[in-house]
Amino acid sequence: MRRYGKHPDEDDVRIRPGRKGSRPRTTIRPKHEDAVPGFVLTVDRGRITCLVEDRTIHAMKARELGRKGVVVGDQVAIVGDLTGDKDTLARIVRVEPRTSVLRRTADDDDPYERVVVANADQLAIVTALADPEPRPRLIDRCLVAAFDAGLEPLLVLTKSDLAPAETLLATYKLLDVPHVVTSRDDLIDDATADQVREQLAGRVTAFVGHSGVGKTTLVNALVPARKRATGLVNAVTGRGRHTTTSALALPLPDGTGWVIDTPGVRSFGLHHVDPGRVIHAFPDLEAGTEGCPRACSHDEPDCALDAWVAEGHADGDRLYSLRRLLATRERREGD
Repeated sequence: MRRYGKHPDEDDVRIRPGRKGSRPRTTIRPKHEDAVPGFVLTVDRGRITCLVEDRTIHAMKARELGRKGVVVGDQVAIVGDLTGDKDTLARIVRVEPRTSVLRRTADDDDPYERVVVANADQLAIVTALADPEPRPRLIDRCLVAAFDAGLEPLLVLTKSDLAPAETLLATYKLLDVPHVVTSRDDLIDDATADQVREQLAGRVTAFVGHSGVGKTTLVNALVPARKRATGLVNAVTGRGRHTTTSALALPLPDGTGWVIDTPGVRSFGLHHVDPGRVIHAFPDLEAGTEGCPRACSHDEPDCALDAWVAEGHADGDRLYSLRRLLATRERREGD
């Protein structure tokens, strides 16, 4: 066959390249030795705000990170435009190893884990003493999540001018969980805020709680330079719109710690929790598990903890508290 007076050659072959395999990918990835460290302040629909030195910048995940997520509290490596100027966008090329990860699932039968916060030291569980009424099951679930993640729990009880704190505190006395009691949202003064700040100094603290308990209002009092939107919640049902839509890390005014305000939660699923890790928060009982059968749930007839308590090595009420917390793994928050 002749075309335009010449013999056909490879230039005359018209083959449409396929979508796959037309260009082999290299397994070599850039090392990004010029990347600078940053701290993730908030993540909103793929746009990531980070603190780099003394300025905030906007960034996005680099393609080489693949499915690896970036969450508030992450320490990351960033390249690109780091000026923080309007309409600039840098790239996050590496997420440094995390010291802790607070996770939750939407429900107990949901296998999909959601990372709430990374690298936190403490979990502040905020609950109102009234308006809305306390939800001990939710508190228990948050405690289990804290123990599982290796975070130190802190109970923050609000609206003490509406109801006494003693009854609820008695429930958690044997767990040795530190606590702070504050008054109603509009009565939080500087002295009360300072009392809470003492518990947060030198730590990264994640705040959790359901809508209407005064969590975001308390965060605003702790970090007055950065007011977050607060919404109205029905005084009778405790229902209302979530006033925090994404987690946000805020520095304490004295620069000694960080507060991470998280969206209000209606439930705290524990599908991801290994009950065997919760026992680490009970050192007085943990030593007694050496005689337990393999994969012991610590709430069965041949559990060695019953004998451990009977021999006087630990308080029976502590064992009851452990089993109550472990039971939340099998019990829904509303039960």
